[in-house]
Amino acid sequence: MAILVLGGAGYIGSHTVYELIGAGRDVVVADNLVTGFRKAVHPKARFYELDIRDRKALDALFERENIEGVIHFAASSQVGESMKDPLKYYDNNLWGTNCLLESMVAHNVKKIVFSSTAATYGLPEKTPILETDRTSPINPYGETKLAMEKMMRWTDLACGLKYVALRYFNACGAHPDGVIGEAHDPETHLIPIILQVPNGQREFIGIFGGDYNTKDGTCVRDYIHVTDLAQAHILALDYLLAGGESNTFNLGNGVGFTNKEVVETARRVTGHPIPEKLLDRRPGDPDILVASSEKAKSVLGWSPKYADLETIISTAWNWHRTHPHGYAD
Repeated sequence: MAILVLGGAGYIGSHTVYELIGAGRDVVVADNLVTGFRKAVHPKARFYELDIRDRKALDALFERENIEGVIHFAASSQVGESMKDPLKYYDNNLWGTNCLLESMVAHNVKKIVFSSTAATYGLPEKTPILETDRTSPINPYGETKLAMEKMMRWTDLACGLKYVALRYFNACGAHPDGVIGEAHDPETHLIPIILQVPNGQREFIGIFGGDYNTKDGTCVRDYIHVTDLAQAHILALDYLLAGGESNTFNLGNGVGFTNKEVVETARRVTGHPIPEKLLDRRPGDPDILVASSEKAKSVLGWSPKYADLETIISTAWNWHRTHPHGYAD
């Protein structure tokens, strides 16, 4: 039986497909290629170009393929864009997931791992963040992701569909072999933006805010390597296939780094001075976002292999220096 990876041409989805294929699993990928890349899809995966809001296309896929479980990455994921165009996020994220769950229930596919986000917590009340902490999103992206979790919970109660929601923090890095990596347009993630400086694509890195309540005044974030995220999705799916109940897990390394520390680490990795400029704060940025992942480690047996920030940035640099224009190269 096969695993269906929705959004499997995107950043985290494509890395998950590579890990699944490497483990000898049969994989089907579906992606509308709006933000994903056909070149990122593993050649051994069967590929369908479709939008999850297209119920007929989903039904046809489930009728053709023998799917035992779904890993769901197919959603819009930019915080800033969600503030400017919230209805796009309700349409793509919520309506898309509604169509997906309807099709899964109709075809008796009742195991799904869902790519959620730390944005469901909003402004955290304490550090590190636990799965039981209050959820109060401050943007439509986080709001729709939390609503997707609730849709799955009610579908479980009504139809027995079992799910795992993985709330992860700052995804980063690239495949250790450099075959695939991060490519967004526009790029909004800190590490690839920093690496655009040694790649000659920008003159300096701008740091938003220098007066936060942290050791050097810049924001603190928890960085998690994309391959470690991929492994967590596979462990979560196996947990469900083994009869596990619906559940929610944080994914992070449990260690926070300031923006300045990330820049300094990138300087060491690349050997480039990477000039920086301090800019005004962005609205809604919390001082510190660090996860507790003890639950994922104890229940799923998850153990991150790329927790060291220098290693994470080294894998990213290996990708970006050889693919400065992403998959266009």
